[in-house]
Amino acid sequence: MRPVIQCLGLPSQPSQKQDPAISAVDEKTYAPESADSTAAEVIAAVDLGSNSFHMIVGELRHGQLVIIDRLRETVRLSEGLEATGGLTEAACARALQCLSRFGERLRDMRASNVRAAGTSTLRRASDSVSFRERAETSLGHPIEVISGIEEARLIYTGVLHSLPPHDGHRLVLDIGGGSTELILGKGNQTLRLESLHLGCVAITERFFPDGKLTRDAFDRARIAARLELRPVKAFFREYPKVQAIGTSGTINSTEQVGRATGIVEVAGLTPAAVEALISKIIELGSISALSLPGLSERRAQVWPGGLTILAELLHALRIPHLQISDGALREGLLYEMIGRRKREDARQLSVRAMASRYHVDELQAERVAKTAANLLAQCAADWGLQSELSANMLDWAARLHEIGLDISHDGYQRHGAYIAANADMPGFPWTEQATLAYLIASQRRQFRQRDNEKLPTAWQLSAQRLAVLLRLAVLLNRSRSSELLPDIQLKANNHTLLLTFPAQWIDDNPLTLADLQREFDYLKSAGVTLTVARQT
Repeated sequence: MRPVIQCLGLPSQPSQKQDPAISAVDEKTYAPESADSTAAEVIAAVDLGSNSFHMIVGELRHGQLVIIDRLRETVRLSEGLEATGGLTEAACARALQCLSRFGERLRDMRASNVRAAGTSTLRRASDSVSFRERAETSLGHPIEVISGIEEARLIYTGVLHSLPPHDGHRLVLDIGGGSTELILGKGNQTLRLESLHLGCVAITERFFPDGKLTRDAFDRARIAARLELRPVKAFFREYPKVQAIGTSGTINSTEQVGRATGIVEVAGLTPAAVEALISKIIELGSISALSLPGLSERRAQVWPGGLTILAELLHALRIPHLQISDGALREGLLYEMIGRRKREDARQLSVRAMASRYHVDELQAERVAKTAANLLAQCAADWGLQSELSANMLDWAARLHEIGLDISHDGYQRHGAYIAANADMPGFPWTEQATLAYLIASQRRQFRQRDNEKLPTAWQLSAQRLAVLLRLAVLLNRSRSSELLPDIQLKANNHTLLLTFPAQWIDDNPLTLADLQREFDYLKSAGVTLTVARQT
């Protein structure tokens, strides 16, 4: 074997351990269940909400899920969100202590698969990455920050599994501490998803700051909620016979109080019942006086804001009766985990839908994906990329690498990255979506180190290595030829790649060789030494 071209990269960097972000973490998170396993497996989901943190633990045996534990703690994370976007140390301390207790329970129960998701407050926090690193240490598991649309989709999944089948349309409402989610669906398909910046904590703090409950304060709060609902309400009023379902703390607590006080006589809630409850608490006069049966002291602190939002939802969406569900985001996370094991992965559907929407050349995408998979298979062990998620991320990036061409050929990798980073992609948590956008942006021309540094620290090395493999796959298929590539051999160590081709193929493809020569220079910024050689 004699080298054709060799380009020295940057000086060797210190040896780095295997990146846990796309390898070890996801081997825990997404490892497929053994088909012949008879032992029960413990799986769990953690919901880092703006008001409360929830954990649900289930036991999976022969594909059947049995809930074995639920934990809930009021953390009031959104109270610690400052105007600058930072989280106060007091709020962080409450959150970390709660997650530490959750982590202890998960270890005691030997939970093998755990999925944790942060919602509205962590979406808005400017230092959420720093907090998340500390939170992951306390919990002992990775934490995703999901978009509002993804939160809505997962809520619908949780509700879907908590109720009997229904042939018609369903409208799901979820009032959280920092946001309110509205979902219109039919069967297991969502038709409209909205996440509004309208939460019970923020409304309570804004309109009842002194704890006084007056008619005037409620009127002003309701106008604010009405304004938030005004742009979206028409989308959710198309089906007059829709089955309306409410879930999560505010709505569940409201029904419990209504039942305990005799205001609610049948299951569920009506506009009249909610209005009666508002009148009742105005008579009590203050939050400190909200000692009502069915209402916990902690829920009482944010209930006026939640009740305000609920009243306006029922009015704006013309809901005569609201059914109550126990299923919510945490259940959605749990059932999503099970769905991924059965290969019912919403991320795959999102990738296919986006490829279709942006008129991707499917044959070219398939060629690039197969080449990338072949290269990954040869270097996964040496580069610490053995996890299922690593293979998935590379495949998804290959299938979407040309979505930017639908906008412009000039700089299409930048256009594609912008689309991937900002589009609603059901199933993708923020970190995975950001990594996908990074891979698409890095497929050609210069590596931009600042783009890599925007990813969580634990993901940066693996993402960069996947980008190198995608670049090579795109380059080797640049001719867009339907002819099969030759047997390409790849060897890797920490900072070196050796590509070996049949000698005749190199002689017959001088343009590809020229592209590889230029690629050597580009890979310098990634600290990679690339050598191309002839097979002997």
